[in-house]
Amino acid sequence: MSNNAMLSRVEDERVLVLERVFDAPRELVFKMFKEPEHLKHWWGPRGWELPVCSVDFRPGGVWHYCMKCVDRNQGQFYGMESWGKGIYKEISEPESISYTDYFSDAEGTINEEMPSTEVTLEFVDVDGKTKLINRGEYVSAEALQSVMEMGMLQGITDTWNRLEEHLNEIK
Repeated sequence: MSNNAMLSRVEDERVLVLERVFDAPRELVFKMFKEPEHLKHWWGPRGWELPVCSVDFRPGGVWHYCMKCVDRNQGQFYGMESWGKGIYKEISEPESISYTDYFSDAEGTINEEMPSTEVTLEFVDVDGKTKLINRGEYVSAEALQSVMEMGMLQGITDTWNRLEEHLNEIK
């Protein structure tokens, strides 16, 4: 594990900002979010795989994925599937990606009962390393609170640890 701890802060009660520095060039870190063959290696918490991941990487394009728990030690979560759908809004390679993130089902139908998130990812070059800034805006403070209670922060920490491991393997 590196000492590149993730920083998190809440702005305006409904905006969660996460930051972490990765020891890899910006173009490479950006690519990790763009290509399914990379996403499959690190997206999701530890013990979860991405058996389905289709990416149409353009504004208006859809990213549809399924996270499945394959770790028996996770008890009640073992075998569980969690489907998500992102709709890209703006892409500026390799600086930023913005998309709306939804909970969905296997057909890609959006789950209206779960809060969606407006996500903006910024990739900042810091002397050959990359500072990743993830800004998630929720419809309300309650919506942000509900995903925090679902363990989202731990999930993202796990996910970014896996991203760092994947970057170390391929760079």
